[in-house]
Order: sequence, then C-alpha cells, then structure tokens
Amino acid sequence: MKRLGMPVAALFGVVLIGLIGTSWFLNRDALRQAVEAQIRAVTGLDLVVTGNIDVSVFPGSYVSFHDVGLKGGTADPALQVDVLTANLRLLPLLLRRFEIADVMMLRPHIRVVRDSHGESNWTPFVERIARTMKPGAENQVSFSEIRIQDGVLKYEDAANQVTEQLGDIDLSLAWPSISRSFAATGQFDWRGERVDGSISAGDFVAMLSGDRSGLKARLVSAPIKLAFDGSVANRTSLMMDGVVTVDSPSLRNALRWAGQQPPGSGGFGRFALKARANLVGASIALTNVNVELDGNVAEGVMTFSNNGRQTLQATLAAGNLDFTPYISTVRLLASGARDWNRQLFDLTSLSATDLDMRLSAARVTVGATKLGRTAIGANLRNGALALSVGEAYVYGGVAKGSFGIARSDTVADVKAQLQFTDVDLQACSSELFGISKLSGRGNLNLSLVASGASPFGLASSLDGNATLTGQNGAIAGFNVEQLLKRLERRPLSGGGNLRSGSTPYDNLTVSVKFNDGIATVEDIRVDGATTRLTLTGTASVPAREYDLKGVASLTSAAAGGDKGFDLPFVVQGPWDDPLVFPDPESLIRRSPSAAQLLESIKDSKARDAVRSVIERFTGGGSRPAAPETTAPAGPKAN
Repeated sequence: MKRLGMPVAALFGVVLIGLIGTSWFLNRDALRQAVEAQIRAVTGLDLVVTGNIDVSVFPGSYVSFHDVGLKGGTADPALQVDVLTANLRLLPLLLRRFEIADVMMLRPHIRVVRDSHGESNWTPFVERIARTMKPGAENQVSFSEIRIQDGVLKYEDAANQVTEQLGDIDLSLAWPSISRSFAATGQFDWRGERVDGSISAGDFVAMLSGDRSGLKARLVSAPIKLAFDGSVANRTSLMMDGVVTVDSPSLRNALRWAGQQPPGSGGFGRFALKARANLVGASIALTNVNVELDGNVAEGVMTFSNNGRQTLQATLAAGNLDFTPYISTVRLLASGARDWNRQLFDLTSLSATDLDMRLSAARVTVGATKLGRTAIGANLRNGALALSVGEAYVYGGVAKGSFGIARSDTVADVKAQLQFTDVDLQACSSELFGISKLSGRGNLNLSLVASGASPFGLASSLDGNATLTGQNGAIAGFNVEQLLKRLERRPLSGGGNLRSGSTPYDNLTVSVKFNDGIATVEDIRVDGATTRLTLTGTASVPAREYDLKGVASLTSAAAGGDKGFDLPFVVQGPWDDPLVFPDPESLIRRSPSAAQLLESIKDSKARDAVRSVIERFTGGGSRPAAPETTAPAGPKAN
C-alpha cells in the first residue's frame, strides 16, 4: 500500500502544481474567446457581454460573464442573463485546451414575442441553432447541458392579445452528444402555482427544423396534470399526434387557473381524460376519448378549436349520467317558500365558448327525475343555448322537444316546445308544475315562451299554450260522487270537507292559454262513469294560485232517477293546497225551506244575515266578506 500510495500522491502533486501554474500563465483573453466560440457553436447564439468577466482555474475551473445579452438585441432583447457561467473540463485544461463541461445561467430574462402574423422574435435564433447542430457542422459540440436558475420568461402574443409570465424557473436542458435526443426537466411558477415539467424529443435537430420528431411531455401542478406521448412537427403550422392524458381534482379550479370562466356554479369537479390527440394549428381532434366528469363516464370523439373564438364539438355515449350537480344551484322557487325565486340569473357563462354536442345515455338522472334511454343535442353559439331532446324515456313514457335560452344583456329569453307521450301524469305534473293530485296516463304538449332576469320574471311574462289528455286516472282531494249524492238528498247538510277522497275519471281534457303569466282555461273536462266536471277561469303563474269555477254533475244513472244532479263549485287558493267548495246559492235554491225563508225576508240586511248563516252551515263561506264601511256623516242641518 505504501508503494502504491507514493505514486498516487506524486500524481496529485503534479496535477496540483500544473493547475497552479496554469492559473498563473493562462491567457485569459484566449480562454474567454474560446468559451464564447463554443457557446456560439453549440447554441447558435451570439452573446454580447457588457459586464465583468471572471476567470478561475483553481480551485474551480470556470468563466463567468456578467450582464449577457443576445447580439443585435433591441432595447428589450430576447435574452438577458445576469451571470452566465461556463464550467471547464479539468484534464483538457491542463493540456491548454478549453472545453466547456456545462453552462449555468443565473437569473436569465427570456422574452418571447409573436406578432400579428405569427412570427416570433426567436425564429432567427432557432433557425441558427438548427443549422449549427446538424450533423456535419463545422463546429463540434463540446458540451450538452445548460442549467437555468431563478429565471423569468415573458410571453407576448399580439394576434391573440395574450401576455403570460413564468417565474422562478429552475430548468436543466440536455442533449447528449452521442445521440440526437433532447430533454428538459425542471420547475417554474405560473399564476401562483408551482409546476413540475419535463419534455424530451427523439430528434432535437428535426424538431428545431420543423420536421417530425418523437415527443414526450409532462406537466404536474396542484390544479391539473397533463401528459403527452407522440410526435410533433412544425413545417407550416404546429402539428402533434399522440396520446394525451389529463387529470384534475377540480375542473372548475383548473379552468379558473387557466384563465377560463367555468359555466354555472355547480359541478365541474373531478375530471379525467385519455384520448388519441391530433393537433393542427389551433384545432385539436380527440378520438378514442374516455372522459370522466363528476363521476359521469363517457366515450366518443371531441374537437376543440380556438380560431378567434373557442369552439367545442363532441359526440359522446354513456351508460349512466347524473346532471344533478349542474342544476343543483338553479332554484326556481324561493327556499322554504311557495313564491318564485327572484334572484337574478348569471348568464355570463353563455358567452364564454361555443358548443355543439351530441350525447346519448342508457340512464339519466336530473335531480329527482329518472330518465331511461336518452338522446340529447346541445348547441351554444353567440350566447344562445339550444337543447334538443331526440328521445327520452321518462315518467313511464316518451318525451321529445326543444328548449332554448338566448341572452339579452341580463335578461334570459326562454322558449320551450315539449311533447310527453303516454306518461305517468302524477309523476309528470308533480315534477313539472308542483301538482301532485292528478293520476293516470296521458299526453302533454307544451309550447311556451318567456323573458326575464329571474324565475319570477319568467313566470310573470309566460306566453303560450298547453294541452293535456288523460285516461283512466283520478283527481285526489275530493270525491265528487259521494258529495253530490249527499247534497242531492240534503242540500243544507253542509258541503263538508271537499278535500278528501278522490274522483276517478275515464277521460281528461285540458286546454290552457298563457298570456303575461295568466293561464286562461279554454277547456277543462273530466268525464267519469258516474260524474262529470267542467271548469273555467284563470290561474296566476306568478302568484301560483287558482281562481276557477266549475260544475260537477252526477249522471242520471248514478242519481237513481231520470234527471241528473248539477252542482256549481269554486276552486281558489295556492296550487299545492287549493280550496274547493260548492256554490252556496245553488244549495240554498235546492232547499225549499231555505229558499222560502230568503224570499219571505223583505229587509235586505236581514236577508244577507240569514244567507251568511246558511253559507257557514253549508261550508260555502270559505272567505270572509270585506268589512262594510260606513260613509262619514255630513253636517247636521240647523
């Protein structure tokens, strides 16, 4: 060991003496020129040094240039570096050869500008780098790594009026001299988030020249993760083809981070996408798409373009879809009240992008509504949304139609044309209108238009018409047959509580016309085996109240005689709990004793008092009369 140690120590001593001697006799101007030449040979960049130049051989071998910029740079050049350090290889240095091991840029400021024609201020430098690195170039590559520390990149796009800045850039660029590959790994700050990224190219020279090259890229941040594995070319326009994967715990947060306004205020949480991507210019086509959003999984194709305006086209198929998260914040009724919600709509999301989507699903959930096989089309263009339902199995039947929303400042113009065929009327009327007292099966046609800044505004301006036909059902809340039979025998036995039992029917016909929120009955007929109902009057959509009059008839067969029994009645009050009571005048006229009593009383005040007592007894006086006012007495005559 001692014999071996002595030669090794002697060798280190010779090297040390050589380094010290080299540092004394080194031609620093030649070293600086050699380093500049090698940087220019490798990167193709002509650097201009306006600051000090530090040269060190021992203990560290490097050359540091202060205040470095690109040759020919303007007042705001494409590249400025506070300190550019070239680390030298040790052994060649002992032989008076200057070879760079790697280059480190401290606090570089990189500026990338694209003009209105798409040309970049870096285009000449990139073309020069591509020529320099081509095989057979005169200058051979001596180093293949550049490290960037605490850098800043500013990007300006005059055509799209976009300005972005990346800060605190820590990056390592490597292109091994024994291969044509290129790799960059590092981190940077963008819009308040730390991003970890990497990129590798199979043929760096081809990629710089615009020719086809393999490309792998990865970006990881808190809002989103993005990966691409494929190829890239940029002859006339940027072209990329490969597999792209995207993952985000909250798509809403990711869109906001990217500077996009997410639609609505509900949903857009967990998001994942994997697809074959083909990008040409500002358009990207996705095939073999597998996308997941808020637990909804779909497959199909998608296309996104940004040629002046963002446009998304998609055709997707899914098994189960749940739209509840996207409508959960849309409240038509005020919370805990029977009144319409008066909160103003937020329509800004309608102008964010254009959408053309075809969506089909085996099962769809919208709040409490469950739909079977459903095909939906959605088109959003210039702030106008049009939804078309090709076919949806709902309420035990089939629904078709269209629904449109157009934005006019803060006002929503709504138009709906819907057809429900052979549906369960109880489920349909309960979910659409809040009316749960109707059962049976039937058809419903709606053609409605409205305009307003809130649900209450829409209800107040509702125009259009609605028709309903039903079969073999019942109207819950009163039993017309039992009531009529009792009142036929004893008219003054009391109307009783009409809000109990149910009235079966064989056929139901309803025709209503809407005008400024008032629904006017054109025809309402309810025909049963023993009873018949007809109604006229109005219903206020803004107040959600009835004001109807009708006639309930007992057929002659049910009445047990040759002549039937007719009883006028009134329906008043809120939709969900109306008051139904018989017309007291009709009951009084049917009772001979009460009719004679009223006729025998000559005094009008006494007659009104008797009538009031009879009405209370029969149940007709549901609403107290307005108090009678007495005119103020005039001055007494003298």
